[in-house]
Amino acid sequence: METKKHEFIYSERSSKTDKFDPRLIAHVVRLAEEGTPRKELMKAYGMSNETLGLWIAKHSSVLEKRKVYSTAEKRSVVRAVRAGMRVSEAMVAYNISSRSTIRSWINAFSKENMEISSSKPTEMPKKITPETENAAIKALKMELAEANLKIKALDTMIDIAEEHLKIDIRKKSGARQSSK
Repeated sequence: METKKHEFIYSERSSKTDKFDPRLIAHVVRLAEEGTPRKELMKAYGMSNETLGLWIAKHSSVLEKRKVYSTAEKRSVVRAVRAGMRVSEAMVAYNISSRSTIRSWINAFSKENMEISSSKPTEMPKKITPETENAAIKALKMELAEANLKIKALDTMIDIAEEHLKIDIRKKSGARQSSK
């Protein structure tokens, strides 16, 4: 038995595979409900953020559960902000509690889009001569190759999404629409 913060006595785990003492769980949840910052609790009692979140979700009736947003929900918020919605409006519309959350999503998805997007397309000359025609054909071939590469990247992303989510994203040819 060891003494921790607030002279609270509980049995210490001998290894990471052992379960936490139920008295410790109740104590930590009570401290979180009283307003002790989560980082302090994790440091003082040696648990991960995920473990503390699970304890609060399971044992606390006072604290709000943290909302976990799917990638699709995050993309919707980012699209709305890019389309002209202010961050404060997006917070209200999508029930998000923090501006920094939305800003971090915007940064993450802008980096993702930079990796997928191709370089600037080359402009074609207005006057066509045999020399410029060859250059134009080369430029078109390069653009076609980049477009094909982008299509492969997007197809790969869809394949990965279908595999992880275990749903069919692509429309099957000849599929009937459901009647409502």
